Amino acid sequence: MSALLDASERLGRDELEALQLERLRTTLRHAYDNVGFYRDAFDRAGLRPEDCRTLADLARFPFTAKADLRDHYPFGMFAVPENQVRRIHASSGTTGRPTVVGYTERDLDTWADVVARSIRAAGGRPGHKVHVAYGYGLFTGGLGAHYGAERLGCTVIPASGGMTARQVQLIQDFRPEIIMITPSYMLTLLDEFERQGVDPRTTSLKIGIFGAEPWTEAMRREIEDRFAIDAVDIYGLSEVMGPGVAQECVETKDGLHIWEDHFFPEVVDPFTGEVLPDGEEGELVFTSLTKEAMPVIRYRTRDLTRLLPGTARVFRRMEKVTGRSDDMVILRGVNLFPTQIEEIVLRTPSVAPHFQLRLTREGRLDALTVRAEARPGAGPEQRTAAAAAIAAAVKDGIGVSVGVEIVEPESLERSVGKLKRIVDER
Repeated sequence: MSALLDASERLGRDELEALQLERLRTTLRHAYDNVGFYRDAFDRAGLRPEDCRTLADLARFPFTAKADLRDHYPFGMFAVPENQVRRIHASSGTTGRPTVVGYTERDLDTWADVVARSIRAAGGRPGHKVHVAYGYGLFTGGLGAHYGAERLGCTVIPASGGMTARQVQLIQDFRPEIIMITPSYMLTLLDEFERQGVDPRTTSLKIGIFGAEPWTEAMRREIEDRFAIDAVDIYGLSEVMGPGVAQECVETKDGLHIWEDHFFPEVVDPFTGEVLPDGEEGELVFTSLTKEAMPVIRYRTRDLTRLLPGTARVFRRMEKVTGRSDDMVILRGVNLFPTQIEEIVLRTPSVAPHFQLRLTREGRLDALTVRAEARPGAGPEQRTAAAAAIAAAVKDGIGVSVGVEIVEPESLERSVGKLKRIVDER
């Protein structure tokens, strides 16, 4: 295995932390000198870049939030002249102005390197064919995966999202070993394989690299069993780089190793902002260490996880994201995440792994209905039993009463990207 690791993956912990501090101090200076937002924020806090003398000193510096990026739309967070920016990506902007990110030529090289490292950690090797079913365009997923796979020496099949029947045909005809896709869309492909009468376990696929949305261990088991592949997690977000910030290693599948030579992680209390010790769950915060076009300092991801020691690599791991602080539903005083419902649905007989949460208001109280699809062939008695089992499991495991509707197979909207689990009709 050591022969497959690059130079940074062979560093000792002390060597890595020395490299991080050097890069962190350079990044703070670059941001202060070239981004008005950071200069003003540091000045208000009474800080200068040189006040960061140890990695722990970073906790004194102010956070960056998504709202800050939107407030400086489109290019106010860039730290280089626009003629040095080689590519621009942006979020969908469905909840307001999109967040815009830029990349210099060196940034694109770095991005390709960390995605190549991620695919290699997942078990990919030069010569493998990679079916990329993330969306292309302003979303970072498709192009990030694409150039990383090429950097590793793989053959890329740029399928993008949508046209599900054609995706199934391409997988059968082109015989890729690897698929990069959102986990919810992988379940949609599973349905299409079975609809076409093709056993998904007979395909050429050996590795699935899943990202862009939280998913559970129960969903991993479902995918691995029904596809006969290794299912591993990739993590990233456009504001920090895109896919390739962290990757689960196929030999351990025990959380995602963060590529700490490029991205410095912290976990903070979501409410107080206090830095938490490794091992405690909180909100994940990232500082970029090597980005030129748009460095980010202490960016609040809203993703909930905890930091753990490295196993397959020297880099620390982040536990699989359990949810997002902004996806949390507070129902009659109880905190609830879609991933908790997902685990219950996946272990309930006669129910398919497709569900949606519908929030409504009944009088003065909020109400939640779990809408889950029946599996084909499930009769009325099985559906009634499944609804009762889900309601009981939510009550017993989470502590709140919900309604449950078992709907017809394939009646819920299918995802070709990030799945919208919550429909808020309040």
